[in-house]
Amino acid sequence: MELIREYLIQNWSVILILLAFAVMLKVTVFLDQKIIKKMYILVVALFAFSMIVFFEYYLEEQNVLPDVRIVLMMIRYSTTPFIIAMVLFTLIKKANVYYFVPAIVCAIINFISIPTGIVCSIGENGQLIRGPLGYLPYIAVGGYCVALIWILYIHSNKLITELIPMIFLSVAFISGVALPLIIGVDYFKIFCSTIVIAVFVYYVFLILQITNKDTLTGLMNRQAYYTAIDVNRKDITALVSIDMNGLKVINDTEGHAAGDEALSTIALCFLKAAKSKQSVYRVGGDEFIIICLRSSEEEVKQLIERINKYVSETKYNCAIGYSYIGDSGREIEEVLKESDAMMYENKADYYAKKNGDRNGCS
Repeated sequence: MELIREYLIQNWSVILILLAFAVMLKVTVFLDQKIIKKMYILVVALFAFSMIVFFEYYLEEQNVLPDVRIVLMMIRYSTTPFIIAMVLFTLIKKANVYYFVPAIVCAIINFISIPTGIVCSIGENGQLIRGPLGYLPYIAVGGYCVALIWILYIHSNKLITELIPMIFLSVAFISGVALPLIIGVDYFKIFCSTIVIAVFVYYVFLILQITNKDTLTGLMNRQAYYTAIDVNRKDITALVSIDMNGLKVINDTEGHAAGDEALSTIALCFLKAAKSKQSVYRVGGDEFIIICLRSSEEEVKQLIERINKYVSETKYNCAIGYSYIGDSGREIEEVLKESDAMMYENKADYYAKKNGDRNGCS
């Protein structure tokens, strides 16, 4: 009973945040159910992690059951990379199960260390003895943190409102690598609350952003486009118009699920191609616009080259046009018409090469 009381005292804030997390997941009906299920798994994993950390350090303070303590330590070392991989798997559309492979390899090495001590072992006086792979857990978490920043970035719309929460989340995980080396192992006693708060804050950010996001592709939606035009009018130097070729054929012959898959796939191509001053918006069924801020015409052409490259690696095709404003001071509406005109010309060329008219195959 005393042990439970001590756990509650040390982890009450973690428990409250996880309960709030679970309640929000229950009432959030506009998120994809797959994402919500993954979030529930993440909540359970974080709760279990808090118990593992508590009992491990309880055994250390009591200097008892070293065999149990080393098992708990290896579970903790293995769980942290899994949690970061789970965050990636939850937040990224079209997430890859391969995100878990490094965590699995790290876990295997950690558990091999229990009898061999290749990562660490516990001495007769309860002290930690690092083995030849003693810093592997820190390297694994550090590598995952870098991957977390990079993967979230390339799947984002490169907007400051997305980058700040992303940095916040990454700093929380990176602290698990840096701070133990600075302030010692006592940091792990607050590591759980740090991670729980960071993940919860990022989830709240997702909820706040949902009204500006297209649920299918993850791109910014039409309303967000109009807002960006109004707010950034002076900084807009180019617009890029994109329309998918053949979506109607896909919908008619393969079904709308295949059409949704096509849109999601090319949207990811646009996100990968866009740089920090280039934001992608889905403004219609298969219509997209990229707003380029303070970009040179050469940068816009390079953006289009990257889009063509990434789309060519798929089985789909897009028509692209652009209009460069520069310092001309032209109205956005005029620029958009010019960009659309080039895009439709590109689309006409595509269908002409396919030896037929479009027949509504937009």
